[in-house]
Amino acid sequence: MAHPVNEYHDIQGILCSGYGSLEEACFLLLRVADPAEAKAWLAAVVEEPGDEKLPYSVTHAGHLESHQKQALQVAFTAQGLRKLGVPEDLLKEGSNHAFSREFYLGMAAEEPDTEGRSRRLGDIGKNAPANWAWGAPVQTPDVIVMLYAEANGLTAFQQMVIEDLALGFEVILVLGTVKATAEGNTRREPFGFVDGISQPEIDWDARREPGTRADLEYGNLISAGEFLLGYQNEYGLYTQRPLLDPTRDPENILAAAEDNPCKRDLGRNGTYLVFRHLEQDVSGFWRFVDRRSPGDGGVGLAEAMVGRRLTTGDPLIAASRADIRGVSGYADDIRQNGFTYETDPNGLSCPFGAHIRRANPRTSDMPGGRQGFLSWLLRTIGLKHAGPRDDLISSSRFHRIIRRGRPYGALMDRETALQDDDPGSTSGIYFISLNANISRQFEFIQNAWIVNTKFNGMDGETDPLLGNRVPFPGDHPTDAFTLPQPSGPTRRIAGLPRFVAVRGGAYFFLPSLRALRFFARQTAKS
Repeated sequence: MAHPVNEYHDIQGILCSGYGSLEEACFLLLRVADPAEAKAWLAAVVEEPGDEKLPYSVTHAGHLESHQKQALQVAFTAQGLRKLGVPEDLLKEGSNHAFSREFYLGMAAEEPDTEGRSRRLGDIGKNAPANWAWGAPVQTPDVIVMLYAEANGLTAFQQMVIEDLALGFEVILVLGTVKATAEGNTRREPFGFVDGISQPEIDWDARREPGTRADLEYGNLISAGEFLLGYQNEYGLYTQRPLLDPTRDPENILAAAEDNPCKRDLGRNGTYLVFRHLEQDVSGFWRFVDRRSPGDGGVGLAEAMVGRRLTTGDPLIAASRADIRGVSGYADDIRQNGFTYETDPNGLSCPFGAHIRRANPRTSDMPGGRQGFLSWLLRTIGLKHAGPRDDLISSSRFHRIIRRGRPYGALMDRETALQDDDPGSTSGIYFISLNANISRQFEFIQNAWIVNTKFNGMDGETDPLLGNRVPFPGDHPTDAFTLPQPSGPTRRIAGLPRFVAVRGGAYFFLPSLRALRFFARQTAKS
């Protein structure tokens, strides 16, 4: 039986909010310089009841019940936890009670499987870690501190935090973001499209029973265990996480594990944070679509590649007639997120390769949408056969992520982008996703849906926005985009350049506040 989430004071607030009302943000990439001083800072920023040691603290979900003028979040790479004295057996692969293999190895670690991981993520060619500004093995940070503030409040907040960090950490890079304006720039990514619309709703109250056959159709209400460690996931199971013998937690800081009460749960109420530094060629994007679709300045082709309208963010496909579990009753949410692709089996409204169709195919346990138990049974025993594209895409509820990214750089409108000749003007997005299982969630989406040239029965094309365009072995191209037509031959556009370059990235563990207190008390001999 799934248990509701009620320990909001133990969960970092970014699980519940992207802090959209805090217009300014920056991300500090740090190295641990003095472990003792680093742990002293951690102890100070984890708010203890009645004992506020600094004028700020780690923001937890309970804080979000009232207005916040600023927020601070903190997460660690595996090497960062190691420097804080976290025992090696919790970090090294091989134990069912340790951190995940993906986290331990890192996004771009030096090990035999690195090239395979980079290829799975599409980090090859010019996107290879060797070309990154940060995040390659010798440039991987230990810690990320994420700061958010109201308008005109970030500079003083950032300066104060950096001064407090100085004894324990070295700041290796400060990643600044675009300041939101009255027009709401942070809701639009640099290509100009509304961003962050399609987010899963976390089943905080355990309204569903995961792992049962009651969920055959697509839904947007997803089990808490998909995003928080220590709770049941969509399989009705508990994701692997670090569990400790109680003797290793003598101060009784950590809670007992729900699925193993004899162990203390270091992962509970924490999650993994994927951070990708993505630079976008805005001028190149709009010039390309304008050349290939000049009648409307390239807007129609750009919308087909994204899968949404440029002005409103509405999908190219109409809202579903049936209610979708987890989509709110608000008109905007229903219009922008209340749809599946069941009514567009041939990709005539939204092309099969469109970015939003790849990032979330909105498939049910039985591809094709609302099928019901009888249909599932007939197909299971072989008496009913699927269409040619069915069963090529795994049920999307097992692969959802929460996105909390922010744009950076000088944003420009479409008209300016078409005339921009300054190769030095850069902009992009700091892609941030939260998931309890890096492999099954972020890496699956990236490999099976985003960079897969065979996605949904296609051939020779990857995501029109994120694709690296590197040919497959045998000089097999990956630079096409297909537009199905209601009559006549399919329109196939070849020669898409690379619009998005990977400039850095890392896998972080975003701990609970209990876990932060535990880390602050670690010694090298624990």
